Amino acid sequence: MLEIDNYTDSILKHINYHIKDSLLILGANGAGKSSLAKLLCGITPSDSIKINILKLGTGAFGEAKAITSDKSQEQYNINLQTLSLQDRAKIINYIPSKLDIFDEYITLKDYLILSKIDFNINIDDTIDTLGLNDLKDRPCINLSSGESQLTLMASAIIHNAKITIFDEPTANLDPQKTSQIYKILSNKKNLKIKIVITHDLNLAYRLGFDVIYLKDGKIIFKGTNKEFFNKKNIEKTFANRVKKIENFWVVDI
Repeated sequence: MLEIDNYTDSILKHINYHIKDSLLILGANGAGKSSLAKLLCGITPSDSIKINILKLGTGAFGEAKAITSDKSQEQYNINLQTLSLQDRAKIINYIPSKLDIFDEYITLKDYLILSKIDFNINIDDTIDTLGLNDLKDRPCINLSSGESQLTLMASAIIHNAKITIFDEPTANLDPQKTSQIYKILSNKKNLKIKIVITHDLNLAYRLGFDVIYLKDGKIIFKGTNKEFFNKKNIEKTFANRVKKIENFWVVDI
């Protein structure tokens, strides 16, 4: 659905990948994970990013019924940069690791209202699901880091793009809220294609998505979750600093 064709810049080196389903992007600090995320969603402009969509009767983004002939249903690639901002927002949404908005005194609920493009999703239901009812009238500037993370997750659900990129979605969360985020990300009813950048190996392992691993701006691994979490690959990737105890991955310090 989303294709990167031989992209290189000062950070990323010869990146080629075709994203068809939910994906994990792993790697050390400074490996280029966030740079790749910003490239994929169009924040960093590039002609190397193509989006693969169905050719529809009156539009390419699902508002109209598809023409019934087989020929009209064929897929085709378009340059992400050629889309209007509105159409791009319907396709791909980037959720940063930190809540950063133009008006920090806007309330949590008002921020979520601005996030909404899918009018089939109820904001109050989403607030309730994430346990944010007591915070909905609080200015965003007064949210803790963990509360800000949950607000970003709520905004992603309300936005409901075809592809959602999460940059460290469990950063600053306590174990209970981390479990809550995992349940949302793992539920196929929530959102469509999810691309998750994380250092949390247990989250990555449990989600079970395919993996790409970055090192020094290059993809050094791409494959299934099972292949990545193979004992030999983990030992090689993390220089024997990570080991599995029962069904959990822990850092050997």
